[in-house]
Amino acid sequence: MRTLKIEPLTKEAFAPFGDVIETEGSDYFMINNGSTRRYHKLATVETAQPEDNAIISIFSAEKLEMPLRIRMLERHPLGSQAFIPLLGNPFLVVVAPLGDVPVPGLVRAFLTNGRQGVNYHRGVWHHPVLTIEKRDDFLVVDRSGSGNNCDEHFFTEDEQLLLDPQSNQ
Repeated sequence: MRTLKIEPLTKEAFAPFGDVIETEGSDYFMINNGSTRRYHKLATVETAQPEDNAIISIFSAEKLEMPLRIRMLERHPLGSQAFIPLLGNPFLVVVAPLGDVPVPGLVRAFLTNGRQGVNYHRGVWHHPVLTIEKRDDFLVVDRSGSGNNCDEHFFTEDEQLLLDPQSNQ
């Protein structure tokens, strides 16, 4: 079983999968009579149909046991999905490129710094939220509308991957 190498999350490395939502290194302009920096359009909410709505939710996630066997990935074919940490804790991101099914050899893992969010582009394969704290909260921006917006792919036992944060140290 292949153990995923966990990479630091950067805009360049994550670009094939979506957007990194962060202020560091991002352009801004001043608003509110010069008292506020606006980091404008850090990500774009994608929806498939004009009648779809962009919605905001809060996910409260529980830590999964590590090392974690990656048995499945999911994708949202009708809209993007963004996760922004509310408590400032780093979290893990596991993704695979667009395609009919995720290819195990192309799966990548990233570690955020706790001040970064991610916006998965429409159709990008990813693991459900992976907190490394006992419990963590995320502001989630995604799509509401008709149609099935969650495809799941389960790997065969031979295709499964291992996510082990301790193996990177």
